Amino acid sequence: MAQDCDRPEKDTGAAAAGPLGAAGRRGVLMLGAVAATSVVTIRPALASTAASVLNCKIPIPDPPHAGQYIAQDGRLVAANTQGAVRPPPRPITGEEAKNMINGQSPAGFDPAAREAYVNYIRRLQHGTSGFTCYASLQAPRP
Repeated sequence: MAQDCDRPEKDTGAAAAGPLGAAGRRGVLMLGAVAATSVVTIRPALASTAASVLNCKIPIPDPPHAGQYIAQDGRLVAANTQGAVRPPPRPITGEEAKNMINGQSPAGFDPAAREAYVNYIRRLQHGTSGFTCYASLQAPRP
């Protein structure tokens, strides 16, 4: 005869209840339902995070160095230094940075300056404005 696993067995102490306790399969199924609900809840949050990463801002250069130009290797140099490019007209978004890294120049940006901007972004360090945005772009997406 088949055994009913949903009904608790005779209570003969904690050791006799087995590793699942008195709840048995029903408890495990309830935990599975909670876990499935969590997955459904987390997925939209991850999508929202991915969208916010593409909208984050990277100022070039960061505010304490405003007015400086960007050398082709990404270093900050004095304004009007030969071979350096002027900063972009506004901070770039994460999506624009991603496109620039992939070889595309966003509308309104000097295509000849793209390489200098990309090199500046790649040189960003912890504590520099825009670093968190750039680091977020580097993180793998689910």
